[in-house]
Amino acid sequence: MSKDHIVESLTGKTMIKHKSKMPAKLDFLQSATGLVLALFILFHLIFESSILLGKDSMYTLTKMFEGEFIIEGGSPLFISVLAFVIFSIFIFHAFLAMRKFPNSYREYLRYRTHAKLMNHADTNLWFIQITTGFMLFFLGSIHLYTMMTQPMNIGPFASSDRIYSDLMWPMYLMLLVSVVLHAGVGVYRLIMKWGWFDGENPRENRVKTRKIIKMVVLFYLLIGLFSLLSYMKIGYEHQANYGEKYHHSSEVKHAN
Repeated sequence: MSKDHIVESLTGKTMIKHKSKMPAKLDFLQSATGLVLALFILFHLIFESSILLGKDSMYTLTKMFEGEFIIEGGSPLFISVLAFVIFSIFIFHAFLAMRKFPNSYREYLRYRTHAKLMNHADTNLWFIQITTGFMLFFLGSIHLYTMMTQPMNIGPFASSDRIYSDLMWPMYLMLLVSVVLHAGVGVYRLIMKWGWFDGENPRENRVKTRKIIKMVVLFYLLIGLFSLLSYMKIGYEHQANYGEKYHHSSEVKHAN
């Protein structure tokens, strides 16, 4: 490690007495990776909800992500690669976010006292974000590791069997709630931090933004919950044929 880095780490200033730019750079990286992950979650939950349109719809979408439009029949390797990329961004984002977590009981107590005294909505949202972020570090890691190592077990039957017969539904329920809340609060705090929609009346626009984010969070919680219930229903009905691969209805008709 160079002398410059040692001085900067100890004093927060460079050798020439300028304030270190590293915290700002890390904040930007945390915001950027958080935004990428939030956008991924928004689309991912929509894709997962394709099961509400029927098993064929979910199967078709799964094959699309397996690269069927590139390779005949598709390959689960495409899903493994995508999961690895998202997992890498996820770990990097978590590493950056940990800088702002209370690292002792005294710091946590100071924050809670400060939050209660101020009774400020945005300050309380930060507590929701660190709590859900802590949960996601474990729940999200399990899910992404499963997608990386078992990409072939994705589909109407395979996903439903995992959720219902393998008793993974409690984990996915906690994952759904924590990821939607974390993403919603995160996007709201990004908008406030960078002033994307301040306009001529920042205070009024802040209230409008909060209402929109609440509606979006509620929408994604509902479609996520209905999707989870749908997978559980399919898994319940498929218990006798656990492990059976799903085939599109057109393929079944053609085979007959």
